[in-house]
Amino acid sequence: MPESNFDVSVNLTVEPTDQATSVDVLIVGLRHQDSLSPSLGELDQLGGGWLTRLLESGQLRGKRGELTMLGVPTDSGPQMLLVVGLGESELSRLDAFELSAAAIRSLLDRPRGRVEVRFADTFASEHHDVVVAGALTACEGQALYRSEPSLKLPAEIAFPGVSQKQLDRGRVIGESINHARRMVNEPPAVLYPASFAQSVLDLFADTETSVEVWDENRLAEEGCRAILAVGAGSSRPPRLVMMSHLCGGDEPPIVLVGKGVTFDSGGLSLKPSDAMIDMKCDMAGAATVVGVMNAISCLGLKRNVIGLCGLAENMVSGTSYKLGDVIKTRSGKTIEILNTDAEGRVVLADTLDVAKGLQPQAIVDLATLTGACMVALGRDVVGAMTNDSNLLEQIESAATCEGELLWELPMFRHYDDQVKSKVADIKNIGDGRWGGAITAAKFLENFVDELPWVHLDIAGPAFADQPKPYRDAGATGVMVRTLLRWIES
Repeated sequence: MPESNFDVSVNLTVEPTDQATSVDVLIVGLRHQDSLSPSLGELDQLGGGWLTRLLESGQLRGKRGELTMLGVPTDSGPQMLLVVGLGESELSRLDAFELSAAAIRSLLDRPRGRVEVRFADTFASEHHDVVVAGALTACEGQALYRSEPSLKLPAEIAFPGVSQKQLDRGRVIGESINHARRMVNEPPAVLYPASFAQSVLDLFADTETSVEVWDENRLAEEGCRAILAVGAGSSRPPRLVMMSHLCGGDEPPIVLVGKGVTFDSGGLSLKPSDAMIDMKCDMAGAATVVGVMNAISCLGLKRNVIGLCGLAENMVSGTSYKLGDVIKTRSGKTIEILNTDAEGRVVLADTLDVAKGLQPQAIVDLATLTGACMVALGRDVVGAMTNDSNLLEQIESAATCEGELLWELPMFRHYDDQVKSKVADIKNIGDGRWGGAITAAKFLENFVDELPWVHLDIAGPAFADQPKPYRDAGATGVMVRTLLRWIES
């Protein structure tokens, strides 16, 4: 297997330099139609009012997201100045995250020494952690295997005015998002059920988070026939990974469940090539769970949280599961298979039953589950379905705070009939193409009983075809920030 040539390690500091000339680039924010910030004011005075003249002539603007790179016309101070437009509206955590990321990302076309992000005087202190996190996520890309790295990372990124506590927290958030993205961006020949499981064991070695891996033999002993069925066509057998962070005393755990189909060919219901190209991303739900668990572990949260990843490779061979098969799941419910490309919900059937046995206070599952959710909500919005409106309101509140887009889809009872089977308890597809995201959720609802549960369909926002100013194309790490905030609160 090839080894990745991409390294995102970068030195983060909070101290301002004593040698002003050693700063290659100074990054400073500018509000639209506003006066210069203290940092810009200092440079303006050193240069005889040069920034004021640019501002008055309209050559320097504060429109949100507009980046203006200027050479500094003084013997002292930074070599270059990057002015980041902050817009007119109240600055949010999303602004802090995206604008910091966009600024750093714009500098990665050539080697840099020290870069200073002077956002402490423009963003509220409670947003400083995501200023740091955003800068780190800008340094992660999908070009893992280019001979010459396409992103040239600065030697050092400094955050003057940011506390060490916020720097450390931001580092954890950024690295956790990047870890989830890296897992999704890895080729399927590198990341498959067994190697995914081993990477989790390595990640949590020597931490308070314990990891248990169920191989194909343990899955058979546990009656996880649904996971085994999906993985039956592959030479790489399935796994179930359980990460347990139990630092919250006697409280019932929160359980996060991730769909981990490390490659989805569609099975015997074979996908066309164009639809299969990005199917390494079909384990993004599981990768998100790993990212959240890493953040929880590194931050030492005093909560009980368990992450479960159901892992399988959906391939084609003589041993593939077939249309018309009936599978008896771990819970005892039977599934009629009418489309082997609706495999994620089949994997989750057993994984959710394992979650249910942990006696949780709440279950949240994440899955790149349906194209129908993308038809309904587009590529940037997470579809949310639930049996507990209070639980979903908590997650919606966290998503709103972090600026991640989430929208609830209805779970009316009349959808139940669409997943009923004539020969088994349920079938793995609904009636026709209509309401596909909801009927998939209705299928999953059969495996959580009355426990509070939220299903997050991340098929759209988990993987991006095109880059954005603040992020490369490929995996996005969506919902890591939201779920961390929800669990903390």
